[in-house]
Amino acid sequence: MRILLDSVILIDHFNGVSEATEYLRQTRSEAVISVGTRAEVLTGFDANATNERKLLDEYPLLEVTKPIADLAASLRREYRWKLPDAFQAALAKHHELRLATRNTGDFPPEAHEFVSVPYAL
Repeated sequence: MRILLDSVILIDHFNGVSEATEYLRQTRSEAVISVGTRAEVLTGFDANATNERKLLDEYPLLEVTKPIADLAASLRREYRWKLPDAFQAALAKHHELRLATRNTGDFPPEAHEFVSVPYAL
């Protein structure tokens, strides 16, 4: 477990972005998702999204615990992040993971060493 996949990576995959699909293939054994990412990705599908759920089920799921919630609150105060972004950052930091994202507006990699941008569009 070395990589926390941000929602945008999975959404790109489901939207047919080949770079995302290739990244997921390359990192499959190292990647996890958060409960927030699962919820955000599934929001884009109807209740019968069987294939999409199957793919998400392949990834270990990180939940928000009390220490992670406390860290998210601290990060949110410090960086003025929206709560979902603060949770992603807290999960990555707490579990010593790289956050794979294209969201460089909220997570500029030059300012946050835990951030990784696997591809650009």
